[in-house]
Amino acid sequence: MTKQMVYRFQANGQEDTEILAQELAALFEKGAVLTLDGDLGAGKTTFSQIAARSIGVKDIVNSPTFTIIKEYQGSQFPLYHMDVYRITELEAEELGLDEYFYGEGVTIIEWASRIETLLPSERLSIYIENMGPEERSFQLMPFGARYINWCDALKEKKIIV
Repeated sequence: MTKQMVYRFQANGQEDTEILAQELAALFEKGAVLTLDGDLGAGKTTFSQIAARSIGVKDIVNSPTFTIIKEYQGSQFPLYHMDVYRITELEAEELGLDEYFYGEGVTIIEWASRIETLLPSERLSIYIENMGPEERSFQLMPFGARYINWCDALKEKKIIV
């Protein structure tokens, strides 16, 4: 069994979070899946908003807590923004999430650990920890060659360690 790689990023303010989200968004391509987890108020939606802006989404991006899935058009591909906090795994399964995961856009899922068994085996999982009023600690766990390459590229640029 191989040990899961974990990369780290420390944000000392929103500007740092913007750097990470923008650098990741520059790597996005069709079919990419990012999962976001962390405590309430850790910054999952803020991260999603920055990533969306970075790929050319012009609409206001807010948490899809009650709608579950929101679709936005970016400059090159759509963004599928999901918040699965309020649904069960069975309900999520009935939504046909695979169509999004393997679709034409990028999928960002907030509270993804709630639907762990439905997630694609290849994805970038990000855990955000609130360390203070402006400070956040990010743990990036790549599953699959694409996401390992992303993390290696960010590490090479000294964005993550």
